[in-house]
Amino acid sequence: MSGKYVIAATVATFGFAWVCDHYVSDKKLFGGSVCATASNEKWFEETDKKFQAWPRTAGPPVVMNPITRQNFIVKSRES
Repeated sequence: MSGKYVIAATVATFGFAWVCDHYVSDKKLFGGSVCATASNEKWFEETDKKFQAWPRTAGPPVVMNPITRQNFIVKSRES
């Protein structure tokens, strides 16, 4: 019996969150507009070309130690 209340409350919560998100984000309830970099198709294409360009320049691959938060350069066993 309580299961139907839990499921109904969960569905209602997600519905309420979706309505709030829709009106605040899509309908711009508090004003504002979508920035030009997000709505301009040419800008998106040029940015995509930049990110897909090869060769990419970067340093050597690193592994992060989450405990000490130090980065270690990964070296092959041959060297």
